[in-house]
Amino acid sequence: MSETTDRGDIRVVECAAVDDELVSAMERLIPQLSSSSPPPGTGELQAIIDSDACHLLLAIGDDGRILGSMTLVVFPIPTGVRAWIEDVVVDGDARGMGVGEALNLRALDLAEELGAKTVDLTSRPSREAANRLYQRIGFVPRETNVYRRTLETE
Repeated sequence: MSETTDRGDIRVVECAAVDDELVSAMERLIPQLSSSSPPPGTGELQAIIDSDACHLLLAIGDDGRILGSMTLVVFPIPTGVRAWIEDVVVDGDARGMGVGEALNLRALDLAEELGAKTVDLTSRPSREAANRLYQRIGFVPRETNVYRRTLETE
């Protein structure tokens, strides 16, 4: 783990290594985010950590437990360095404690440190608390359409 940011009794760290604790935390957290995606295993987590573009941030409680996670993806394109926040999840037992805010603020700081001009994210309208948080910390809705095409994988 590296690049620690403290916000009260929640520490946000960038994950630098895969261990049993991380795998177990993902097995607990990812189902709270998506019912259609299985939790990543050791290999998938290692690929995320090894990627120069991906920054897996973990929120750690004062008891050392992983309370939430998110991925910040930072990448260069012809118009500048951009960043996306993806897969934000806070454990149900830790919601309302500032975990999501701590993760997002660290991601914004890191994106700026890495030269990003903007940081984007998407959030389902049904995630009302998350949407309030994003707007409270300075995200604004964009006038754009988000499209997705599912690719066949074997």
